[in-house]
Amino acid sequence: MPKKKSANNLKDSLAKLKEISQWFENQEDLDVEKGLIKVKEGVFLIKDCRKRLNEIENEFEEIKKDLS
Repeated sequence: MPKKKSANNLKDSLAKLKEISQWFENQEDLDVEKGLIKVKEGVFLIKDCRKRLNEIENEFEEIKKDLS
């Protein structure tokens, strides 16, 4: 059975990515150093989300096999 915490982490990660995107949109004078930190954080979150989505896809495939 999937852990609820992981699903929340995906939701939280997507919310953080949205915050990062909004931060960039709201910058008039971009602080390059802060921007680099935000980009690195975004890349980490994207990789983490992809990993979790693959896990979820695999869980759905297993459920599908059980139904067949």
